[in-house]
Amino acid sequence: MKPNIGGSLVMNRREALKRASLFLGVAVSASTMSGVLHAQSRGGRSKRKFNNLSRGQYGVVEAISDRILPKTDTPGALDVGVPEWIDLMYGEFLTDEEKTVFSKGITGLNRTSRKAHKSIFAKLTGDQQDEVLMGLDESDSTFFKKARELTITGYFTSEKVMKEVLNYDFIPGMWEGCVPISEVGNKVWAH
Repeated sequence: MKPNIGGSLVMNRREALKRASLFLGVAVSASTMSGVLHAQSRGGRSKRKFNNLSRGQYGVVEAISDRILPKTDTPGALDVGVPEWIDLMYGEFLTDEEKTVFSKGITGLNRTSRKAHKSIFAKLTGDQQDEVLMGLDESDSTFFKKARELTITGYFTSEKVMKEVLNYDFIPGMWEGCVPISEVGNKVWAH
């Protein structure tokens, strides 16, 4: 961070990306973080859930995100709009190369699903979907890595998760460097 003309500190884009990736605990691509920063300030959504992916692609994205982060005692990926967020990322922030990898990955996922279970991925049972996704994870699939990255990033940057799952204090009080987690509701802090 560097001081601006008025003396206050200004964070540049590079610093924001670096800090956000540290918060998430993973290395996140620049296009993904750009989308996070943009999507949080984006107003009015269309009536359709998806605007950039095809109906079939969107169905696969819904199924994958639901298998990665299902609803439990906390909201799941579908509850916080992760598929819609991935659709936004796909349309506005992924590079052409990333879009190609993502689209081909969905096509390959459906091909594998048909071969193993005689149906497209979105129509498989949860156990069958898990089996197909485990195969992708073990094969070190670039598509699956991107789908998982987008799902996790979309989930943890959603307002609902920040307010209901993580501790959230919009205007924090005094900073205390070392506090037992039991004193703050047994939740990590949203940043």
